[in-house]
Amino acid sequence: MIWIFTLQYSLFYLQLSVAIVVGLVLGKFICVVKVTVVRCWTDWFDRDDPSGSGDWETLSSLRRQNPGKICRNPTGIEAQTLSGLSLLAAGDVTYRNDPKTGFICRNKDQPGRKMCNDFRVRFVCHPPFCGGEVCWTKWYDRDNPSGTGDWEQLSKQRQKAASKDEICEFPLYIEAVTIDTNTPAMNTGQKFFAYNPTDGFICRNKDQRYGKCRDYKVRYGCPCNH
Repeated sequence: MIWIFTLQYSLFYLQLSVAIVVGLVLGKFICVVKVTVVRCWTDWFDRDDPSGSGDWETLSSLRRQNPGKICRNPTGIEAQTLSGLSLLAAGDVTYRNDPKTGFICRNKDQPGRKMCNDFRVRFVCHPPFCGGEVCWTKWYDRDNPSGTGDWEQLSKQRQKAASKDEICEFPLYIEAVTIDTNTPAMNTGQKFFAYNPTDGFICRNKDQRYGKCRDYKVRYGCPCNH
């Protein structure tokens, strides 16, 4: 017989999930530990436009122009056009898109001599850099992937909420997990059209290599005094 115990502990934005599986498997005990660190985002930055060789939003240049506004070692990056399109939706061929280098889109890499879109970027930092106390909303699931995908947009969820104060207007964080197993979205291997606290979460079936999107639920991290 196998007993499963789950212990969840949250301290200073660190969410620690410990799953302890105790059982007799070849006469040994098994202990599985899973750690998830909540992330926060910087402001958006846009220092270049594609009128020259392309759009160069490099981390080194952005840090020089914005002292103290980007953490020393970002762990993630997001790029979107100034009109709000995700990188996937814009369809540009990128030369670099990583938290160590930043974002680079070169005009010469675009098909048909098309210029790059004008992009802005923001970076993922660990919460102590961002500061402020964070309060999480309940989980929301307003759609399922039976149609074109799973569309969990912030705007739709705020409209559906019982109170306009249930979800803050400008969340700081977003977390998405699967409905059936509570697997973090980033661990599923699926591609996402949008996954940020500004737009919410969108998974389109046509973007998946195999099958369709899984069914997700999301929650938002808001300032506790919102």
